[in-house]
Amino acid sequence: MAKKSTSTLEDHTGYWLRYVSNHVSHAFSRKVEAEGVTVAEWVLLRQMFGAGAANPSQLATDVGMTRGAVSKLVERLYRKKLAERSASEGDRRFQTVELTAAGKRLVPVLARLADENDHEFFGHLRAEEKTKLVNLLQDIVRRHGWKDLPVD
Repeated sequence: MAKKSTSTLEDHTGYWLRYVSNHVSHAFSRKVEAEGVTVAEWVLLRQMFGAGAANPSQLATDVGMTRGAVSKLVERLYRKKLAERSASEGDRRFQTVELTAAGKRLVPVLARLADENDHEFFGHLRAEEKTKLVNLLQDIVRRHGWKDLPVD
């Protein structure tokens, strides 16, 4: 009876996805941290940039985080003067959050860093190669029904 060989790490697609992802994510993390925010804060800032004044519960749903996680991020953004909170007149428990002017100015800076990071790691690909790669990854996401945004 022939002995079955044991696969190596490099035999697995997930290994290569993680290898690339770790390097891309680490480089981006360093870039945004130089601007005073974390990747998770960037994700929420970007969501808030498009949402305007929003309920934290809705933001949590939109980014696929718990309300507690979003509350902590909003608090950090508030302390950094990048977000502000407003309580409802009728119900003090209901609040909306939105970016301050400083937060609104920071988002395009961070988006440019994300664009540069993307170009640094994937700029060597021909347009059709990059499109194919993104389409394949999006297909995997759809097949698994994933909705939450990658933040770590």
